[in-house]
Amino acid sequence: MLPPPFVRRLVLTPLLFLLTLLLVAVFPVAYAVAFVLGRRRRRAARLLWFALAWGTRESVAVLECGWLWCRRRTRDDRHYDIIRRYVAGLYSVARRRLGLRMEIEGERETAPGTAAGDRPLIVLSRHAGPGDALLLVHHLLTDYRRRPRVVMKAELQLDPCIDIAANRLPNVFVSSGGGGIDGIARLAAGLGPRDALVIFPEGGNFSPERRRRAIRRLTRLRRADEAERASRMPNLMPPRPGGVLAALESAPSADVVFVAHIGLDRIATVADVWRHVPLGGPVHASWWRISAEDVPRGREARIDWLYTQWERADAWISANRAPAPK
Repeated sequence: MLPPPFVRRLVLTPLLFLLTLLLVAVFPVAYAVAFVLGRRRRRAARLLWFALAWGTRESVAVLECGWLWCRRRTRDDRHYDIIRRYVAGLYSVARRRLGLRMEIEGERETAPGTAAGDRPLIVLSRHAGPGDALLLVHHLLTDYRRRPRVVMKAELQLDPCIDIAANRLPNVFVSSGGGGIDGIARLAAGLGPRDALVIFPEGGNFSPERRRRAIRRLTRLRRADEAERASRMPNLMPPRPGGVLAALESAPSADVVFVAHIGLDRIATVADVWRHVPLGGPVHASWWRISAEDVPRGREARIDWLYTQWERADAWISANRAPAPK
């Protein structure tokens, strides 16, 4: 169980500042040692740079949130600007230091002021690899000028910036045991023309073991057809339809965007991060948009449609992912 907000912010926010100041103090010596003694790809030096950027940018974002609190503007939309600068800064450093490159294919976002551009979105994305949620939020905020409303794990509130900024904006935190359907429905019901509700239907980061457990769960629930379809998707966990159905029901005028991606999905542990820095290839993403009028009606029809789109994502991943290195 998470500590209450007062305790989290009383303990974790000063800890963030303390660790950031410590990193700033030791960085020159630590970087010099990492650069001289590091391997050819300077992994330690690159990761030190990114850690410094993360700590300083997160500290600045928390201070900006504090300034808005002092001015009694805790519900101000300027929190979106704070998050936009924060994730854009991390994205920029990841490009320079970690070799991050993004390639996006598919239908592009329509400009604001047009009929399609001023329609709310429900964004359904796979969840695999470190930072994929930040990348998605970055592109929604910076490239598409959307205001994301994110369904995320409650444990993320242990991060001071997410805890403070995200709780001041329309978002939903769900526990690891699931739930949160009512919160998702309320979030979707309030979508404005430039808002985007972001849901990760798998319910967590992909792993082979989690996929097997999810298929066994469908079997126990006697959802044999869904279990069979899930077993034919080796790259994805079966989607959990509850939150998606609640969002579709509460926002009938929203278009739906599906997002598949590769490039981060084989980075699951700290050891994986170490081995893959700098990234050898781009993070490749594909997204496609379905208008609200083309979303089927009825619970069973929508579950079947969701699985069909998930099968399309799985097929795209299989067709575009390079073989695993031996």
